[in-house]
Amino acid sequence: MNAGGRWSDLAARLVSGIVLAAVAAVELWLGGIWFELFIAAATGIMIWELLRMLAPDRSGVAVQLALLTGAAVLASYHVPPVARLPLLLAPVLVGMGRIARHRALFGVFAFWISVAGLGFILVRETHGLIWMLWLIAVVVATDVAGYFCGKGLGGPKLWPRVSPKKTWSGTGGGWLAAAAVGLIFGPQTGVGLALVLVSVLAAMASQAGDIAESALKRHVGVKDSSNLIPGHGGFLDRFDGMMGAAVFVLATGPIWLPGGA
Repeated sequence: MNAGGRWSDLAARLVSGIVLAAVAAVELWLGGIWFELFIAAATGIMIWELLRMLAPDRSGVAVQLALLTGAAVLASYHVPPVARLPLLLAPVLVGMGRIARHRALFGVFAFWISVAGLGFILVRETHGLIWMLWLIAVVVATDVAGYFCGKGLGGPKLWPRVSPKKTWSGTGGGWLAAAAVGLIFGPQTGVGLALVLVSVLAAMASQAGDIAESALKRHVGVKDSSNLIPGHGGFLDRFDGMMGAAVFVLATGPIWLPGGA
């Protein structure tokens, strides 16, 4: 492949990435109900994309479940903790009952999307802007370093049967970038050098989320979850890594987050 072909999607990725980052930055800064609405909308769109891949003939159901899931994610932060997971599980079960094929896949991915959506809201609203910025910085640094190291250095593939474009050089570059983020945020958060290790683990969770979504697309035979974001595909393509990291924080936060998760 020539150099032009190798970097042919860079311009579209940069422009759409900047626009998406600008919108997210405003929502992050505002916090509160504005950030919650943004996350609820994003999770709803991802559910629509998921149904678009798994049950393309059920477009009406996809829209209904997108709205239902977005509403559940929005409400989940405001109900008692014991009711959060059952509330998020309800749209998943409804969806599993409305499609004829890929029910288990839908259930796993839809629940992951919903829980991750709640995770974003909890990190921003409970622990504050600094921790949300750390989470985003880890995922973005992992993704950007992985993209440039993988494209520039090449080398052996990480898992060619699942994600043919990912290389070990890109994966390792992502870990190094995440470690650098941990070094920067460690003193700001009070966690210190321990945040370097946590950041690398969060990067691994981010990459696992990316690989899981790649495996899903390969299984159903699609290239992108949608074409809503030029150069990136869909929201699910763009936020799969972020969701992996968010679930990692929810699962391990009580161990290392000041005040628990």
